[in-house]
Amino acid sequence: MMWLIQLIILIIVVVTALAAITVKDLLGAAILFGAYSFMMCLLWAIMGAVDVAFTEASVGAGISTVLFVAAVFRTSRRTKD
Repeated sequence: MMWLIQLIILIIVVVTALAAITVKDLLGAAILFGAYSFMMCLLWAIMGAVDVAFTEASVGAGISTVLFVAAVFRTSRRTKD
């Protein structure tokens, strides 16, 4: 039963990774990157690497996502020509 949960999370990881690199909107890509990092955190925790999962959650899903979203909001979407 545990392998089924791992397989489902792995499929979600692959789907979010592919979606993050193919989406056109930068904000959507940043949010999908955060979802990818969170799913990787769950996968690491299920596999028993709690220290890696904690680092992935704090740095990958936390700080990096916030910085990416902040950078997207600081840029302008249209030129001022």
